[in-house]
Amino acid sequence: MEPAKKYDVIIVGAGMAGINTAYRIQTMLASYSYAVLEARGTAGGTWDLFRYPGVRLDTGIHTFGFPWQPYHTSKTMLDGTCIFEYINSTAKAYKVEDHILFKHRLKTLNWDSKQSQWNLTAGCQDQEPRFIAKFVIFATGYYDYERPLPAEIPGLSDYKGVVVHPQFWPEKLNYAGKKMAVIGSGSTAISLVPKLAETASAVTMIQRSPSYIAALPSGSGDSWMDRLLPVMVSHKLRRYVWMAVMLGAYNFCRIFPQSARNILLWLTAKQLPDHVPLSPHFEPRYKVWDERLLACPDGDFFQSLHTNKVNIETANIQTVTESAVILDNGRVIDADIIVTATGLKMQVGGGAQFELDNAPCDIADKVMWKGMMQQDIPNCFFVLGHLTDASWTLGADATALFICRMIKHMEKENIRGATPRLHGSAGQPCQLWNLSSNYMLREQGNVPRAGEIPPWQPRKNYIMDSLDARYGSVDTCMEFSGEYRDDVGSVTEVTEVK
Repeated sequence: MEPAKKYDVIIVGAGMAGINTAYRIQTMLASYSYAVLEARGTAGGTWDLFRYPGVRLDTGIHTFGFPWQPYHTSKTMLDGTCIFEYINSTAKAYKVEDHILFKHRLKTLNWDSKQSQWNLTAGCQDQEPRFIAKFVIFATGYYDYERPLPAEIPGLSDYKGVVVHPQFWPEKLNYAGKKMAVIGSGSTAISLVPKLAETASAVTMIQRSPSYIAALPSGSGDSWMDRLLPVMVSHKLRRYVWMAVMLGAYNFCRIFPQSARNILLWLTAKQLPDHVPLSPHFEPRYKVWDERLLACPDGDFFQSLHTNKVNIETANIQTVTESAVILDNGRVIDADIIVTATGLKMQVGGGAQFELDNAPCDIADKVMWKGMMQQDIPNCFFVLGHLTDASWTLGADATALFICRMIKHMEKENIRGATPRLHGSAGQPCQLWNLSSNYMLREQGNVPRAGEIPPWQPRKNYIMDSLDARYGSVDTCMEFSGEYRDDVGSVTEVTEVK
């Protein structure tokens, strides 16, 4: 057996958050050694996994992109291929790629409290390489890459056609001239439908309940900022403008829910063809931003409804037969291919098995500290972003900055271990993200939770996150342990709880 490789920091995941975190480590903690464990054969994360037709950003690239490496384009909502290439070219340009160990899936990690280190085991083909690290940072996102959320559709097992989940879209699937049923009403569904309609003979989107959809311009054209300002200045200014717009729009919707609803429904009605009524297809039962507000570039989803190929049905599925979907309103939807765009299986930690001094630890049982560390788990961070008022990357970068500051603090004070401790109650349990999407409600028992009391509360918004990353307390409800040197140079083992 080969000896374990030692690093100061191990990052798990080479997607957008993982590459960004690696960059922050190598620039803010330049003396620290690090490696990135990536289960797949290339960087990209979500943008390597998701290959379904129409996959794209549903937020602006100006806030989604790396803050230190702008994506130069007049477009805002880029397709998945562009994002994938952007991540990989950036990783290569900044030599982050040199630190990535591809096809290394983290299987187990065990905290050794005596040595104040993590012992990790990965899977790599038929081998199980071992690693030792002072800190482990998970940048694995919030869903399971290997298993989709099971689609609870009656009679689906009787269907004789092709069933596809967007998370695992077959590369050679030929849907030209086919009749397709897309089940779902989320971001994936409204991205798929216009693209499928280009070559399929018919596309029917079947939704149990509707979602709010906003048509956004896909590009801003040539800007005076690009013509008159240096590149990085223009990038930062555009980034701040987009952040302000996103935060302002979100807060308007939450403070004035009825006005926001009226505006969105009015804008939607203007874009619908005469044969598609607003009700029941586009009148959600929930308030704006109780679930994610969906965005479609240049209104392409609404444009597809003007063709004779696309139809929308709002009803429950009664059953699926060998060749069709039967709805409870009596409609029968013939389909050669059924696409189950019904949500993601939530997961934090990439499916790795946690142990503390060889004792199993269920992270779903824990409360999250500042949305980035978990109660009772030392020197372990989770890079999670925003799903509401800002892009995922903004929140992920704020987390990465806080992590670097925490590690610097520990180094300065000669601290070896930092463990969030919950003394008393964190208040009423709540979700990490303030959303009521069906798949999130179904899966909330499988992921860590937040509380009502700081520092266990879910994240508020990017402005608060950014301030906390730079100036927030690193020691509230934190137990520090390790070796301090006294005035005569001897080593004293201490445990300090704040």
